[in-house]
Amino acid sequence: MAQGSLVGTDCFFMRLPYCKVIRATCKAVTSIVSDARTHEEEDLFTMAYGLPLNVEGDEKCLSLLNAVEENISRQLRACKALPSKRKPLEDIEPLQNNFDLEEGYCKALLCRLRFRKHFCHVLTCMRRPQGRGLELARKHIASCISELGSILNSAEFLMSNAYGTCEDGTEDRTTASGRQAIGFDANLNSRISAPTPPRSIKILSWKKAIEYFEKLLHHLDIICSYLLDPSLDVLLRFVAQFQKAQPDLVARVHLQLLLVQDGKLYGRYPILAVIIRAARLPEVIMRHDIQKNEYVVQLGQIVINMLKVLCTNAAWQRRKLGKILQDWRAIYVQLELAFRKEFGEGSSISNGENASAGILKHILIWVEEQTYWIAHRFLVLGFELELYSPSEYCMVYWYLYVVLIRLAEKTHLKMTVSDGSAKQKGKKRKDSPKDLAREARIPPAISFLQCQICLAEGLALLLAALRNELMVLQSPSPFNSEHERFIQHFELLQKACIPDLISYPSFKESTSHARFSSLVMYNYFKDAQKIAKEVKSSFLNDPDRLAELCILEQVAEHNSVALNVISRVGALDPSLKVSFEFIHHPCFATVVVKRS
Repeated sequence: MAQGSLVGTDCFFMRLPYCKVIRATCKAVTSIVSDARTHEEEDLFTMAYGLPLNVEGDEKCLSLLNAVEENISRQLRACKALPSKRKPLEDIEPLQNNFDLEEGYCKALLCRLRFRKHFCHVLTCMRRPQGRGLELARKHIASCISELGSILNSAEFLMSNAYGTCEDGTEDRTTASGRQAIGFDANLNSRISAPTPPRSIKILSWKKAIEYFEKLLHHLDIICSYLLDPSLDVLLRFVAQFQKAQPDLVARVHLQLLLVQDGKLYGRYPILAVIIRAARLPEVIMRHDIQKNEYVVQLGQIVINMLKVLCTNAAWQRRKLGKILQDWRAIYVQLELAFRKEFGEGSSISNGENASAGILKHILIWVEEQTYWIAHRFLVLGFELELYSPSEYCMVYWYLYVVLIRLAEKTHLKMTVSDGSAKQKGKKRKDSPKDLAREARIPPAISFLQCQICLAEGLALLLAALRNELMVLQSPSPFNSEHERFIQHFELLQKACIPDLISYPSFKESTSHARFSSLVMYNYFKDAQKIAKEVKSSFLNDPDRLAELCILEQVAEHNSVALNVISRVGALDPSLKVSFEFIHHPCFATVVVKRS
């Protein structure tokens, strides 16, 4: 048989497993996106337009790929063992016509085969229930990243004139060699897709595809390295921190399906147990009849919905968070009414007369705290999505300040009630001076919120003073008034009465008397800077919060200096220009003062 036909036969048997593993990978990704029911947020259809993804025999693609990998590995070892590449032995059949290029060709094939194999393993391991495959998935992720490096290194060889001519200088090439992909029609999606969204997409260039996989694998590795902490507070901080990296749909879907499995957190912890832990109640409550309360059951479903929403992209997440705020407010009202109905109209939530009343009291406090956490997240996402104009920063920071105040109050109340309950169980005859000092000390979590409160209040009043005294950042719109813009930004919060008795008139009343003289006398930025410095030592074991505090301290320091400069020369120097830039923190602006 001629060498050419042998090459064609070998290539066919190599291409078949490779195509099968790609098809199996596509099926796995489509399946997980469909199961999570989040494909709509990316304007993505999971339909295959008649192209079969579920083909019999694809489940054996990895075993076929292993056989091909072993065959090419033998070929590579044989190439290295030959005394002269120009004199091939008779029992070695080269994979292409020029035997001098055999070693480089084998290496380029191997790294691609191994990458596909390990990536398929990653997707399979991450779908194992209760996070049992995460540790193994991390090992395959490390192998994927290593093979991506080898793929990059093979580009120079494949682009060389020895292998074949390519389109030099084209950044949009979709293959490493620059030649057109064999057996793949890049225009297929434009011919099949409908003229309405989702429309056909441009195929990623080879270089961007490598970058995409590197970013995706990094995000999957972060998910796999998470310790599956049953604490809801820790989990929410992790998800919020993870979303700052702007992970794509595939990574976010894997996170969502890891968090919620069979109506349980990680498929391990019942949602009621998670709520009890978050509300700082003893776990023996799980045996209490309160878990049969219909509103407590509804609360569990609302928590599940919230976790799913937090795994969506920023725009979709903000819209959904604004809507579920009303669900949180409604469940609070229903639980409060159930409390009063069961224990009498004159009962107060602050009085836990029996076990059931005490449990409901803890849950109600936690629901309020969680409601304000969602409201805070809603406002912060507006900065990330650049929904606010500079002329609107004053009202946004004022509203953020009010929400943070309520969040700090509810968080502190939850801690106080929890510590009080624990103290009653282990009551001492006399409290030692050390215990009294410990009680008087503000918890680090509250100090962290106080730092943000000072920054938000300082920025709101600084912006108000600039408007009141220097007449800057006033941009009346011919289309809508400031009142209408207030409603547009905070309508969802207002509908949920978060916070109570907060409206546009209260905003105007709070900011109309802002002056630089009072701001300099009571410098909120200095207070924020002081709090950040004092509380940093409490977060040495929490690198994310420690880094956040360092950034907040930096913003506070810059803004304190800017406030002094504006107050001294602002009215005397009309050439002074004040702007607000997010160069340090994505939410709290840094005040920049320049002469025009």
